[in-house]
Amino acid sequence: MLKCPRRNRKSPAIRSLVRENVLHPEDLVAPFFVIDGVDKKEPIEKMPGVFRFSVDRVVEEVKYLYKQGLQAVLLFSSLPKHMRSEMADEAFNEEGAVPRAIKEIRSAVPGICIMSDIALDPFTSHGHDGVVIDGDVDNEKTVELLVQMSLLHAKCGVDYVAPSDMMDGRVLRIRQGLDKGGFPRTGILSYCAKYNSSLYAPFRDALNSSFPFLDKRTYQMDPANVREAVREARLDEEEGADILMVKPALLYLDVIRAMKEATPLPICAFHISGEYSMVMAAHERGFLDADKVFLESLLSIKRAGADFIITYAASRLLPLLA
Repeated sequence: MLKCPRRNRKSPAIRSLVRENVLHPEDLVAPFFVIDGVDKKEPIEKMPGVFRFSVDRVVEEVKYLYKQGLQAVLLFSSLPKHMRSEMADEAFNEEGAVPRAIKEIRSAVPGICIMSDIALDPFTSHGHDGVVIDGDVDNEKTVELLVQMSLLHAKCGVDYVAPSDMMDGRVLRIRQGLDKGGFPRTGILSYCAKYNSSLYAPFRDALNSSFPFLDKRTYQMDPANVREAVREARLDEEEGADILMVKPALLYLDVIRAMKEATPLPICAFHISGEYSMVMAAHERGFLDADKVFLESLLSIKRAGADFIITYAASRLLPLLA
């Protein structure tokens, strides 16, 4: 007897019945770059359709996207180089752009989930994710500062702090700091498997953090390794992480799958700047349709095992998914 899988593909109604994975608006998290000033919306050259927003403008954008079904945002600070320092002092300023944005978004859109990036690289004069001593990032001193930054953001009302530094033991120390500081309900979204990727270049430009020859291989993961990511996942789970992240996403679908099978914690994937910018560059030259490629790309990330996806394409895709 002839086997005929095409019977399950013959109409839109049938295809929808047997579809194994579906993208929903609530699967997406929109990242935002926040800057000082008022009424500012600065285009990012290497990320077409993505902007740096002042606090007042980011609040308006979040309100608009929330009405379209967006349920979560991730906030990054974009700081001019003249405000950076070796010890990332501006990261602990309660009147900084991201702390103010957390408070104002919380007030304007109480129902949305707010996540904030916890790392020192947007604030350091050298571009590294921590305190540099003798040419390398010092793990202990960096973790101490990450705890301080996490407490500040928790005080401002963030739902999840998201340490992206890849320091050893930072999840445990942040969890202990939050609990002792009176924020036991503030969660930790750990950048558990953050690879040393060449695809971060547009993001670093967006942060005003482009430093030629910057080498982060002593703390970000080797792209060759999968078992190491599983080990990182288990360690962060033991230390108190609530959600685990794989970054980048599309080139690391096997890592997403391996982590999904290794831990019961929710898995987040970051569809990063380079993955976004490559598609937009091809779209602008007429080589492909960006929206179709983004929908297929994010579906593949979800199919690999991600529970939700951080993506710069969120604002483009929300109307298509509604």
